[in-house]
Amino acid sequence: MIGMDGKCPFEFNFDPSTFKVGDTVSYRVPSLGDFPFAAVIRAVHEDYIEIADCGEPDRCLRATRESRPVVADADALG
Repeated sequence: MIGMDGKCPFEFNFDPSTFKVGDTVSYRVPSLGDFPFAAVIRAVHEDYIEIADCGEPDRCLRATRESRPVVADADALG
């Protein structure tokens, strides 16, 4: 996720203890390996977060609450 100026266009929050609505996170989908996706946090819960992928802002996905959240294959690809 490097822009033409050589910098990443996103500022990611990798600290799950500080997640808040509006933060940008880098998430992954198990079947796609370690490929990074960018999303914005829509809701924060004790043990998971709800995110909207930057490419599909109207679609809400449930993700784990960890430094690089995981979205289940069925949710991300279904």
